[in-house]
Amino acid sequence: MAIQKPSHTFTKIHLKALHTNNFKILFALSFTVFINTFSFSQDIPKKGKTINRSVRDSVIVNTDSLLVPEVTEKNQDSTLTDSMAPKKELLEHIVTYHADDYTKFNQKKQKLYLYNNAKIDYGDMNITSGSIVIDYTKNTVYAKGITDSIEGYTQKPVFTQGSNVVEPDSIVFNTESKKALIFNSKTEQGEGTVIAQVTKKENDSVYFLKNAKYTTAVDLEDPEYYIKLRKAKIVPGKKIVTGLANLFIYDVPTPIGLPFGFFPQSEKQTSGVIIPSFGEQNDRGFFLQNGGYYFAINDYVDLAVIGDYYTNGSYGLRLESTYAKRYKFRGNLGFRYENLINSERGFPDYSRNTIYNLRWSHSQDSKANPNSRFSASVNLGSSTYYRSSVNQVNTGAFLNNTLSSSVSYSKTFQGEPQVNFSVTATHSQNTNTESINMTLPTFQGSIGRMYPFASKSGSKKGVIQNINLQYNVRGENRIQTTDSLFFKKEMFDDAKAGFQHTIPLSTNFKLFKYFSLSASTNFNEVWTFKTVDKSYDPIERKEIVETINGFDSFRTYNFSTSLGTTIYGMFNFEKEGKDTKIKAIRHIIRPSISYNINPAFDKYYDSYEVISADNLTTSDVEFSRFDGGVFGVPNKNFSSSMGISVSNNIEAKVRDRDSTATEPKKVILLNNLNFSTSYNFAGDSLQWSPVRMSGGTQLFNNKMSVNFGATLDPYALDNNNKKINKFNIDNGGSLFRLTSANLTTSWSISSKKGGKEKDKNIDENLRSGGRADDLFGVSEDFANQQINNDEDDEEEIPSEHYNYKIPWSLRLAYAVNYSNSRRQKEISSHSLMFSGDLELSPKWSIGASSGYDLKNAGFTYTQLRFERDLLSWRMNFSWVPFSSRSSWNFFIGIKSSILKDLKYEKRRQPDIRL
Repeated sequence: MAIQKPSHTFTKIHLKALHTNNFKILFALSFTVFINTFSFSQDIPKKGKTINRSVRDSVIVNTDSLLVPEVTEKNQDSTLTDSMAPKKELLEHIVTYHADDYTKFNQKKQKLYLYNNAKIDYGDMNITSGSIVIDYTKNTVYAKGITDSIEGYTQKPVFTQGSNVVEPDSIVFNTESKKALIFNSKTEQGEGTVIAQVTKKENDSVYFLKNAKYTTAVDLEDPEYYIKLRKAKIVPGKKIVTGLANLFIYDVPTPIGLPFGFFPQSEKQTSGVIIPSFGEQNDRGFFLQNGGYYFAINDYVDLAVIGDYYTNGSYGLRLESTYAKRYKFRGNLGFRYENLINSERGFPDYSRNTIYNLRWSHSQDSKANPNSRFSASVNLGSSTYYRSSVNQVNTGAFLNNTLSSSVSYSKTFQGEPQVNFSVTATHSQNTNTESINMTLPTFQGSIGRMYPFASKSGSKKGVIQNINLQYNVRGENRIQTTDSLFFKKEMFDDAKAGFQHTIPLSTNFKLFKYFSLSASTNFNEVWTFKTVDKSYDPIERKEIVETINGFDSFRTYNFSTSLGTTIYGMFNFEKEGKDTKIKAIRHIIRPSISYNINPAFDKYYDSYEVISADNLTTSDVEFSRFDGGVFGVPNKNFSSSMGISVSNNIEAKVRDRDSTATEPKKVILLNNLNFSTSYNFAGDSLQWSPVRMSGGTQLFNNKMSVNFGATLDPYALDNNNKKINKFNIDNGGSLFRLTSANLTTSWSISSKKGGKEKDKNIDENLRSGGRADDLFGVSEDFANQQINNDEDDEEEIPSEHYNYKIPWSLRLAYAVNYSNSRRQKEISSHSLMFSGDLELSPKWSIGASSGYDLKNAGFTYTQLRFERDLLSWRMNFSWVPFSSRSSWNFFIGIKSSILKDLKYEKRRQPDIRL
């Protein structure tokens, strides 16, 4: 043994014994060595502290030689060899202890005293405390805190063994049996904490408790709630089994309890039952909703099977799976099915409807394979799913009118030239018209640009060296169907397939130093596997279309050239000796002019004769056998056109408000302002196309986005509001007619603190094909931990003073469209949508999503939201005050996922409409 100087004592005990029966001999011999080695002085108290003076600083004693004589080949006795395995050593590890004030050993009581920041390490066990007493006669360690007249009871013991940490008021530990009595302990078990008056540690894996509290509260001194466990057994990292237990809220008992309970404790995800929500719906009776079973399949994939049941016979099923592999990929897959029954069998309004929805999202880590990539974003199903679904999880998506999907795989082959190919399956579904457009699949391949006349080193110069060509191929199998025929045999009957090959040849060079000239020609070849033949039936007096199966193709080519430049204008406002707010304004103009020639390929056209209604005259109707093809038809008429476009960009340099900034701040005044038109030299009339104008900018530090556009037609209208070949200005009007215009703005503002963070329910909206904001509302499934995950939320420390700055956020979206193509001068649509959040206090927040139709003078779908953070609990209330889905939803429950089923939820569904 060793005793160091009082300032910092680090002592190691390394004892080994061959047999347990020799322990007393070992102890006596070791003490003989201990006494002969050290001389102790009398303990002298100074100012309330005991200082122990020692002669030596540090000694490690190994007593093996005291018990067993040295064995050599001469004196070796065969009887000393024992075939039995030696018993386990008394102490398997080195014991290290430390105390700040003093380390004192009482020879008479055979006790070691450690005081002030005492610490003992033995294997994977560690005890830190204000005071520790080691009794060698009883093989016990007693640890407790220090009582101070000012600070009270401090330096409470902390007992650590492996990953288990216990923080009691005091502890008695037996080093031989490894049992312990722990008083007033606090132990973290999973997401919760166990607070027990008396804990008996039976062994490393079993603890017995009496009058314990289990809570997930942060404030353990005054928890807002706990579950009282009269008697309980803990297997750390696995489970807590308890007898009679009931819920206490601020030390007030409630009748919510169980005769026995089981709390699974695991650092890994485990399978278990998902407790459903219950309620009543006006037209479907009582229900159990969102209940089922969670399967923790492995570390990479899980599965939740969730169902709904209504007493009128309606039911629903949801399968939700999430998978991930680090540095490889991640994604989620969901399937939802509902069988909805309205009214009662035998009544005239009885109906039965089945709806479904399939969602899949997959993303690949960019580091997994730089040369190949697979991704998926699928959202398909019944067109009426989001409008008809009665599950609250779909509340934020029922206004969706488009479902879209895309699954793609791409591969790149590095080299000269580079080769790329991709295979994509797409799906687009209009939920209003129930029409579906799909490509199963789309194949795209390309060979990178090749410069046959460029030098192998150095930059490319001149017309010849910049000549480049490329090869692209695209193949599609396109399907157009309806919701009722989706994935049925009839869906594939009218599928259209084809390939398109393009070889662009182009070059570019500088002209007169400031102009860029480019010229290109394009060869296009289309393959198709279905053509048509049209004729006229004089008896039925209708067109007859016959589909011909078989390979066919057509080839086209065109030529184009363009000339462009960039003009910079700078307006300086700085004056010598004066500090102006606006330093300069820069205007960038990019004009360009292009010329295109598209020859006529009338050899691909035929005609048939049509007899007039009076049987006196006939007329020819031309058609192409490639009508209705995937990649269109060849040009019938020769086209020679010139295109003119001008783009503008305006920026300003202003004085930065930051006085430490050395450079002016750049501000974009007009992000873009574009004008474009064209003139057809080969046309007989209406040679000028309408002038199209578009623009956009960002205001208020990019918080407000403004986009606008308009169409200006130079030609006039006749008395029947039909366009004529006469300029509007020659017809007594203005230079242009405004035929259409649009303006959209979006503005997101908030207080300086920023307001409420983005709601995690918005992710559910996105997966359902909805908006990336909450303007259409959010999901109301508050109990779903996959949507509402607050584990990463940091607990804010409330201010001691009143916070007069209330965080808030507001999102606005304004859109207006004007139509005047036939002198109707009509505002076709005019709406304002808004949503916002307001934190009345650090724990209270309210939110709303709504809109107003300025044309029809009425509010759109409106959702009001209230949320209260109750520390370990969360309370939510949402209300849809009007519309066909008027309802409200109340929820209160514990945040922790382990006790998420301890909740209350009440819903009021829309009233029955007769």
